[in-house]
Amino acid sequence: MSASKSEPTLTATAGAGAELLAALLDGMDAALCAFGADGTITHWNREAERVLGWSAREAVGRRGFTGWAVRSADAADVEARLTAAMSAPGRTVHEFPLLRKDGGRVLVRAQSARVPGADGEPAGVYCAFNEAQTQIGLERSIALSEALFDDTSWGVVLVDVDLRPTVVNACAAEALGAGRASPLGRPLGELVVEGVGELEAALHHVLAEGEPRGVGEMWVTLAGADGGPGRRRCWRSGFLRLSSPLTEEPVPLGVGWLFQDVTGAKLAEQEADRLRFRASQLHRAARAAGECEDPMEAATAYLDFALAGFADHVLVDLVEPGERGRLVRTAATPASVPGPCVPVAGGGIPVRYPAGHPALQAAERTGSVRASAPSGGPAPAPGSGPAAAFGQGPASTGPPATGGTGSASTGGTAGPAGPAPGNWSKERQWPADMNHALCTVLRSRGRTLGVVTFLRGGPRPAFERADAVYAESMTAMAALALDLAAPAAGGGA
Repeated sequence: MSASKSEPTLTATAGAGAELLAALLDGMDAALCAFGADGTITHWNREAERVLGWSAREAVGRRGFTGWAVRSADAADVEARLTAAMSAPGRTVHEFPLLRKDGGRVLVRAQSARVPGADGEPAGVYCAFNEAQTQIGLERSIALSEALFDDTSWGVVLVDVDLRPTVVNACAAEALGAGRASPLGRPLGELVVEGVGELEAALHHVLAEGEPRGVGEMWVTLAGADGGPGRRRCWRSGFLRLSSPLTEEPVPLGVGWLFQDVTGAKLAEQEADRLRFRASQLHRAARAAGECEDPMEAATAYLDFALAGFADHVLVDLVEPGERGRLVRTAATPASVPGPCVPVAGGGIPVRYPAGHPALQAAERTGSVRASAPSGGPAPAPGSGPAAAFGQGPASTGPPATGGTGSASTGGTAGPAGPAPGNWSKERQWPADMNHALCTVLRSRGRTLGVVTFLRGGPRPAFERADAVYAESMTAMAALALDLAAPAAGGGA
């Protein structure tokens, strides 16, 4: 009784197993067929039907491929390969040609392995195959992926849908200033201090709408060793949306971000543009000054052209006649709003510059002096020299020759925190909120006529040596114009 009841259950279980096996075989991406110990085909899935055109009804029960799925000239070789797989350990990979139902010939790459029976002896062999061209394309894709992550000169980062790096190649790790493992899973904001908003917006756009056309360039500032701003770099970037090939609807897996560091080329390009612009300004200033009847008007014309894209304010202090040689404010730009450099009304009163002022240093050294406000760091130690009393360290070089460029650096090594930039500029008789100064000397016929001070405020960078050279070029022409106003006046040596 019990035995008769159990028979339907066993039958149902066997039927369900066969249906599950058929579903698994038909769901495979590879074509698959199986042979019994006598070489008879026992299984044939839908992918095999797609590749060769023979249905399972037509294929199952046939003995081998001879006479229908392989040419006579190739039959012996194909049968020998499949028979050898039955006795070989593990899987065997080989390529051989088969025939489609329509008579076409196709080269397949197959993996064959024996199927053990209940007693452990070979009961057959299965053969999974794909068109060789399809397999070669897959292998090329894998090889390309491995090359991108190992040998390419481009940085490659795979970012998931949460915008966190999941894979970073060696070039990208070096560009980010981290190892290949340390950036994984971290927010991009921990790696990029400035420009991360633009980068994340590009990644969101790619995830939502697909790849943008072409590549773009973005400037970023990397995080330094202390977590603050570090190196500033320009990256030429391209983005690829990654979608799963296993779903009917494209499901984004993340974004492939490829970038190349072009900082050197962009800086060289910017420097070339800057030089072209400044050369044009020098030419235009000379032509404009040549139309001025008043020497002071000609001098201020040079300085107005120098201000464009260079500084926020300019001050002109001339040496007063006589033995004392004090500096007198003669011309300046408006302190409150941007404007041209104009003569100061009611001038003639010497400027009360304290000892060690950058303008006095420039006049004394007959060279340019650069200075910057402290950035919240320690102020110079008391008694470390006149320059240190004004938030400036000693000049980076000794007193230069006439026309040379010196440099006064900011900050010291001890003492309380430095003054705010607004107080720093007011203490030096300059407009408020100026952060950087460049003082150049007016020289003509071997005499010092005065000092020109260029000022920058806000987030603008400090003056560099190339800026000093440009300022000296403009100042030299302004000095020639000023010398015409009083050719016989006694100036400083």
